[in-house]
Amino acid sequence: MSKRNPSPKRKSSQNKQWNRTPNRSTKRRPDINENSQTVEGRHAVREAILAGTRRVREVHMSEGLDSASVIDDIANLSQELRIPLRKHGKAKFKSMTTTESAQGVFAVCDPLPDLELEDLIEGTDKPFILVLDSITDPRNLGSIIRSGECAGATGILLPRHRSVRITPTVAKTAQGAIEHIPIATTSGIPKALSRLKELGVWTVGMDMSADADIYNLRVASEPLALVLGNEGSGLGRLTRERCDLTVKIPISGITESLNVGAASAIGCFEIARQRLTKVKE
Repeated sequence: MSKRNPSPKRKSSQNKQWNRTPNRSTKRRPDINENSQTVEGRHAVREAILAGTRRVREVHMSEGLDSASVIDDIANLSQELRIPLRKHGKAKFKSMTTTESAQGVFAVCDPLPDLELEDLIEGTDKPFILVLDSITDPRNLGSIIRSGECAGATGILLPRHRSVRITPTVAKTAQGAIEHIPIATTSGIPKALSRLKELGVWTVGMDMSADADIYNLRVASEPLALVLGNEGSGLGRLTRERCDLTVKIPISGITESLNVGAASAIGCFEIARQRLTKVKE
């Protein structure tokens, strides 16, 4: 799957045949079930609509929101694309959301595509995949996805078990990045790393006990998977053993390690820098 390149003139592929519904509803609950996903937060909702990669079923807003361009964008896009827009009193709206601050808006969407590892390789000559080994904090996952997408990563690989899923908190923290980067799941990270090697992808684990620095990574411009571990224990033993090599971020201060979200941002942008430098040579 090739990575999409968003631009200011993006056009949504939302179905233009949807029936319009009244903008205000005080009784109807959102259509949330196992076949839908909720996206909360202003930028996340706007990106879900603009990306056009999945159907946005309905948008919900709190009454009394201060005027803001992003809110106006969401309202105008909903009207243009005939997405039902429902408004609620502040108390009711808050009872319908799950994040600490939904910023007065959430959307009910079709689920993200159910992708496999091979889907992250298809269509790109030089994949740059983030492999996440048992990330359990949704804010960390959202931050990693956002940093990865901004740095040019072409895919995210998550384990199906012992890992946080794509929740409203993840979507909100990612600020819409989940709409622009393919996200696949696998039954086990060690097995997936072996498969990546078979597909010609270098597997590079980030580990504070590594001898080599990421700033001296020699395979950054090759097909690459950057592997990040759990917030507390880091890379699992089998995961570390399956990596082709491990690298660290040198730390000069007293604090022993970086938060995995911060570490992923440094790792992603260092790889992006090295790739750009290679292209210019």
